[in-house]
Amino acid sequence: MKAVILCGGQGSRIRDLNEVLPKPLLPIGGKPIVWHIMKGYEVHGVTEFVLCLGYKGWLIKEFFLNYRAMTADLTVHLGQRGAVEVLSSQAGECWDVTLAETGEDAMTAGRIAAVRRYVECDGSFCLTYGDGVSNVNIRQLIAFHQSHGKVATVTATRPPGRFGEIQTEGHLVTRFNEKPQMSSGFINGGFFVLDGRRIWKYLGDSAATSFEREPLQQLAAENELVAFEHNDFFQPMDTAREFRLLNELWDRGEAPWKTW
Repeated sequence: MKAVILCGGQGSRIRDLNEVLPKPLLPIGGKPIVWHIMKGYEVHGVTEFVLCLGYKGWLIKEFFLNYRAMTADLTVHLGQRGAVEVLSSQAGECWDVTLAETGEDAMTAGRIAAVRRYVECDGSFCLTYGDGVSNVNIRQLIAFHQSHGKVATVTATRPPGRFGEIQTEGHLVTRFNEKPQMSSGFINGGFFVLDGRRIWKYLGDSAATSFEREPLQQLAAENELVAFEHNDFFQPMDTAREFRLLNELWDRGEAPWKTW
């Protein structure tokens, strides 16, 4: 099974950090966030990826084209030989990565539709965004999708709290939780499995269609969308504060999404 990763958005809410790099390449612990997402799939046996490129997509292509060189010891023979000798490589990733141009201004449904030829023969395929990490069990998510026979499965998760939660008795603080997970209500947790034969009619014909609007709304209205509940870690990286949070968790060795 392949995983499609949406990597084409401009990330306007985190623009102060991604003027140079597209958001999927913003580093957590020295590696792009999209690399962390792919590692999370790999640990569950998914090693074929289709990256939907748009904004500054050539930089994502450059990263993967040079991946081996950036993770290996090299000897560069200058002069007439002009050869590069790879001495050893620390990269343990055996991935097949398709880098697909899906348009500078396309919305999410348009980007998915643009890679149809790469995934429609596979039965089902995974889908996620290139800017959020989770410890969701991808293997269980896929099995759940295959068990119900619907067109689409969305991971339903709790929104991360934005502020510290304070419990009091009178004026005394009895408990303080730093940015707790919300205890009620679910949100789109960003990890989907879609039927590669039946999803296309829901995406429409316009590249300006947002997957999160009409397609998912129509799937829900036709009872073709089910939710896989995930009550553990999920964190998008939409703002500079969230970028710093993820790096702090990684630096402290407390990254819940590191399941590999």
